[in-house]
Amino acid sequence: MKKKIIIINGPNLNLLGEREQSQYGSITFDQLKKKCIEKTNELNLDLKFIQSNIEGEIVTIIQNARKEYDGMIINAAGFTHTSVSIRDALDIFKKPIIELHLSNIYKREEFRHKSMISNVVTGIICGLGGNGYILAINAMHELIKNGNR
Repeated sequence: MKKKIIIINGPNLNLLGEREQSQYGSITFDQLKKKCIEKTNELNLDLKFIQSNIEGEIVTIIQNARKEYDGMIINAAGFTHTSVSIRDALDIFKKPIIELHLSNIYKREEFRHKSMISNVVTGIICGLGGNGYILAINAMHELIKNGNR
């Protein structure tokens, strides 16, 4: 049976390719999604790739993912730095979670240096642009295959 992962994208990531290319690169959201689907197909993983600008909707997605997915990759975007609710929902997931950021949050504004979710995730990837998603998928594949070891 195929293992299932979910990639959750937070606010404004639907505008990739249109905004702040110096921080996020020129890849569009649809191009990024296509690359992720290709990679998960190559690894024989089922993928749900989703984006929301609404904090409560992301919380509900995370809560519902507990019963359906074997691992989660989350780019919470701006909610990374503000959302206790997303952090608490992630803490309940109890399966591998990778926190992901296109930009290096530690080379940006001071307020971005604090992640509300880092202490409840398995690992963190930041600053590698769209390639970070592929690295996260590879890492998640290994985590699932090795029982999160």
